[in-house]
Amino acid sequence: PSAPVLNISPVPLKGFYLPGVAPHDFQRGERVELKVNKLTSTRTQIPYEYYSLPFCQPKEGVTMSAENLGEFLSGDRIDNSPYQLYMRDDSYCNILCQKKFSKKEADEFKKAIVEEYHHNWIIDNLPAASILDSEQYITTTYAGGFPVGYQEGSRAYIFNHVNIIVEYHPLDDGSRVVGFYVEPFTVKHKFMNNQVWDGDDIRTAPPLTTCDKSGPMVFESIGEKQEVKVGKVLFTYDVMWRASNVKWASRWDIYLSMDNAVPDKVHWFSIINSTLIVLFLSVMIVMIMVRNLRRDITRYNRVLTDEEKNEERDESGWKLVHGDVFRPPAPYPMMFAVLCGTGLQLLCMGFATIAFAAVGFLSPANRGSLVIAVLVLFVIMGSVSGYSSARLYKTFKGKEWQKCTTYTAFLFPGVCMVLFLFFNIILATYHSTGSIPFMSLAALIALWFGISVPLVFLGAYFGYKTPPMEFPTKQANVIPRTVPEQPWYLSTAFTVLVGGILPFGACFVELFFILSSMWMDQYYYVFGFLLLVFFILCVTIAEITMVLVYFQLCAEDYHWWWRSFLTSGSTALYVFIYSAIYFSRLEPDLWVTYVLYFGYMGMLSLAIFLTTGAVGFFSCLWFTKKIYGSIKVD
Repeated sequence: PSAPVLNISPVPLKGFYLPGVAPHDFQRGERVELKVNKLTSTRTQIPYEYYSLPFCQPKEGVTMSAENLGEFLSGDRIDNSPYQLYMRDDSYCNILCQKKFSKKEADEFKKAIVEEYHHNWIIDNLPAASILDSEQYITTTYAGGFPVGYQEGSRAYIFNHVNIIVEYHPLDDGSRVVGFYVEPFTVKHKFMNNQVWDGDDIRTAPPLTTCDKSGPMVFESIGEKQEVKVGKVLFTYDVMWRASNVKWASRWDIYLSMDNAVPDKVHWFSIINSTLIVLFLSVMIVMIMVRNLRRDITRYNRVLTDEEKNEERDESGWKLVHGDVFRPPAPYPMMFAVLCGTGLQLLCMGFATIAFAAVGFLSPANRGSLVIAVLVLFVIMGSVSGYSSARLYKTFKGKEWQKCTTYTAFLFPGVCMVLFLFFNIILATYHSTGSIPFMSLAALIALWFGISVPLVFLGAYFGYKTPPMEFPTKQANVIPRTVPEQPWYLSTAFTVLVGGILPFGACFVELFFILSSMWMDQYYYVFGFLLLVFFILCVTIAEITMVLVYFQLCAEDYHWWWRSFLTSGSTALYVFIYSAIYFSRLEPDLWVTYVLYFGYMGMLSLAIFLTTGAVGFFSCLWFTKKIYGSIKVD
């Protein structure tokens, strides 16, 4: 996809929807439009327009539905279709059209079937669930549409007949669509007495022997299957209407729970697992910190006896570095301020997006709403990054504030935009719907330069106006203390690698479901759980980073600024490694799938690195100010 977009839909309460999509009441016999969306494949991750394959087109021509920026970024392209459906009017063995495949068209269909492309149809804003028949069993799936065809050995068969099953909820003054299923079949159609039809006017078509006007197509009745090859292929469909007790407001529930394919127990397990990690860390912190710190603080604050003064008691531990602990980070203090500011911006955006989704603002019926929410909130939070990076840089006694603010406004968004444009060019060469139109690109750039950049500079203006942060101890020495040699387990490389393991352990179960929604066309809807996991993740990061920084200070190493950021940020490294392991599920066979997947996961991991790094650093800043503020310094 152009940006791998979470198929995300919140269900905060049964049958609870915030306004935004009004129900449509259909009268008996009223036309119900069936729309077609992009063709998708989890194997290639390259979506195509529906009519890029030679399917039957509407007589009046193809018209595209109006779409928002979020839909364009998701690669959605919704068009009309030639299927004729009328509310509560069953019809069977309807001829759609007859296609004559050339060698090129047959090869295109074969390629789409081998690459496992799927149709994505929509009725009344509800996506089609798929019912697949085989000799052993029938499977129903609620996400990802239904396949174009299937392969058997070296032969490819096309699904050229569909049973369209629409569920409706009857009301006094009409009916509402509450369910939509498609059951595809492959049938080599034959006309009665082997007649031939020119395919021009459906009304002149001879009767078929391969389907029945009195009832729906059934798997057992199929004689010969329709192979994809040069020649004529007849497309047909049945329409069936079923009354349902499901109310309109609850019609998405079965899609989102996948008919309870993933029980809530799995998410509760994830949360209990995360909570246990947090409890373990909290107990450890209470034992280490409270015991050691209380002992340290009492020892450091004790009034010395004359005898102890004469001996000039040799101090060791974290009090020794009080004169250097708040020395600006070395090297690159400006870059440190920029990364912390951007991390805080992403943290606020992430929290706000999940919170909005959890209370039901990002309805599944509003396609693209999640992408728009992420973009708008990121842009608005630009003021947070501007303010925090400016305040930090001022605290570091930095003078080049214009440079610092410019980096904050352009560094992370710039990296993302360059990668996005690169992927857009690749997808455009494949004529994929994943490459967004010029006007949508212009809207993105306008959001960045017109709103985000000014807000970063506005935040920075207030950041520089605010007095710098106050620290409990003053910098005592002009020349920095020499740091004694550190044991191997306190080396930067070791602590950074260890720091990310527990936070990753706290969130990896939810990460699996998020990756499934991004890359496997599944729905992700448990935002209440995600909000809880997000909170637990932040607490875990804060605790593990504070423990490791405390050990570092006890070893008289005061270079904690960068260390705290990198230690917590290493969570992103484990996320990236996990996503590399997950990649095998896609069964990819195109180089472009590798580029898109690892490019977007790299971008996501960078965002996670900045977010978790900022959480780790700001919690350590609070911690060091707290402990050094509790001792008397001569």
